[in-house]
Amino acid sequence: MTRPKRAGVLGALLRDLATDRRVVDEMVEAARVHSPEVARLPMAENRRHVAALLAAGLASFERLAEPNERDFAEARRLGADRAAQGVSVAGLLRGVQAGRQRVVEIALDRGRAAGIPDAALLEALLELGRYASALECALVDGHHTAELELARTRRDARNRLLRRLLLDEAGEGRPDDLAGFGLRPDGRYHCVVTGLTEPARISAVERQFCGGGAVFGTVDDRLAGLSARLPPAGLATAAGLVVAAPARPLTQAPTLYRLCVAALRAASRAGLRGLHQVVDLAGETALAAQPALAELVSGELLGALDPADEFHRQLVSTALTYLDHGQRLDRTAEALHLHPNTVRYRLRRLQELTGMPPTLAEPGGRWPVPQTLRWWWALRTWLDEG
Repeated sequence: MTRPKRAGVLGALLRDLATDRRVVDEMVEAARVHSPEVARLPMAENRRHVAALLAAGLASFERLAEPNERDFAEARRLGADRAAQGVSVAGLLRGVQAGRQRVVEIALDRGRAAGIPDAALLEALLELGRYASALECALVDGHHTAELELARTRRDARNRLLRRLLLDEAGEGRPDDLAGFGLRPDGRYHCVVTGLTEPARISAVERQFCGGGAVFGTVDDRLAGLSARLPPAGLATAAGLVVAAPARPLTQAPTLYRLCVAALRAASRAGLRGLHQVVDLAGETALAAQPALAELVSGELLGALDPADEFHRQLVSTALTYLDHGQRLDRTAEALHLHPNTVRYRLRRLQELTGMPPTLAEPGGRWPVPQTLRWWWALRTWLDEG
């Protein structure tokens, strides 16, 4: 059995409000005055939505029932539309609440003029207030749902664009695809690759990398992108490890991306953090690309050492630190927190065991560059494999 509808002067008043164009216009004007974001939208669109929401509210009131999903369908559509138009949820609510306040004022004025007792007016406005509060929740729900979908759609489009540019994937590409994300076909961009692979961490920092001529997304399960400027040091540190290439045309992006990924692996093995230029990691990257040759060099030069012997590992680590610090005895001792004589002793013992040439710590110990490279490569490979 259907429940009886409200009748009488009160019902007629509310029906008049819902169908009165002047009431709708005053609500629209109040919303536009209190929300600049709403004011940027066409007046006709504001009017259509306000009229639909008023009609749904009246229907709920006359049914003597709690508002249902049908009543809120238009509210959710409105919230979704505003999200698509770039209106924030705060701006949307400011407009709705201003319109709500204006219709309450009009209802009170007209109700009293019609001789409706204040008690009856208060009861009706309280019921409509419940509807209005639920309406606002529906607006927010529609707005948030649309925002999530828009963000997901844009993120997917951004990731597809980056895969096409960085991985050279097949796909149709138009200049407006680039322009939609702030890129120019004739621009020069740094290829930037981070060590972030966890989806939660990528989501947390992705927006910080984007903007200002930068496009970032998930490529090969890691955060990477293209940027007109290098990321600031603080942001790179927050991301853990970041490798960037010099700015080059987009046509070179796939090659630069491969180099950055290789350099990232080399930097990660070395325990590096923060921002590093791929050029500065050129040596480590090039050598890491030749694992078979690295094994031969290490086995030939350091074959007399036992990886399980902690003293041998101590000797190799000291020699590697010595080469990393410009073959300076004082700097090596400082880095290892040792006395220089201890460093000198370890280098001599390594010479005795492996036939390593005399170092600068010894008279006449000066290595040519190729020899330095071979021993540095052998020492690092031996430690890593051990």
